[in-house]
Amino acid sequence: MNTMFEKQVVVITGAGRGIGAAAAKMFAEAGAKVVVNDLNPEPANAVVAEIEQVGGEAIAVPGDVTAPDFPEELLKAAVEAYGKINILVNNAGYTWDGMSHKMADEQWEAILAVHLTAPFRMIRAAAQYMRDPAKEEVKAGGPKEPRCIINVSSTSGLHGNIGQANYAAAKMGVLGLTKTIAKEWGIDVQERKITVDEIVESLDKAEISEAFGTGTAATIASIELISDGKKDYMIPLPGPKSFSTKIFEELNKIKTGKKEDTHGWIYRI
Repeated sequence: MNTMFEKQVVVITGAGRGIGAAAAKMFAEAGAKVVVNDLNPEPANAVVAEIEQVGGEAIAVPGDVTAPDFPEELLKAAVEAYGKINILVNNAGYTWDGMSHKMADEQWEAILAVHLTAPFRMIRAAAQYMRDPAKEEVKAGGPKEPRCIINVSSTSGLHGNIGQANYAAAKMGVLGLTKTIAKEWGIDVQERKITVDEIVESLDKAEISEAFGTGTAATIASIELISDGKKDYMIPLPGPKSFSTKIFEELNKIKTGKKEDTHGWIYRI
């Protein structure tokens, strides 16, 4: 049994299907206790049931991540159930496409709300459960819990995409948010406070319905690592198991050096 994330608690938004559900199952397989969030209770409960059927541990906390008070409710539920939070995955989202000259304010604001404002609120709400305990551990000089924030972005944000001005703007904003939080919360990297990373997804049309519908994004085949423009790596991967293993290895690795070299990494898939 994979025990890489044993005794760690993972909160994943938008985990009722697609990439979020696949991540929830992978973390559970690696020994983590998983908090599954989705807008609707049915898919969230279904993922929890699948995890429990194979001996994993998870709870469902359904709710709307765009509601101003929900991030605190979600994280409080996680701490009440499991006592702490080690990993936060900001994954929830959807698309509402339209050409920019025809896009309504409602379309623009809705997509920014779920893809950019919601992750910001989740991170802000997580400070008391992740940043504050990390600071206390550093002061105490004793054992330190591993902690990580993962924000899911898109190549639409990096390169733009026709009909997705709202989505592209939000996902590029996630990149800036990720790197800013990495610098704010990743201070004293040698003391292993909090790693903040970003996953940038890029799927072809045949894979989109699989990944964001009811599938498990099993068609993902490769991953590119980029670090602040300084280094580029292309690592071929045969499938989701290797993908999850590589991600887990990177997230679990105790890195040393300057914070610019060890935090704010982008994992491009």
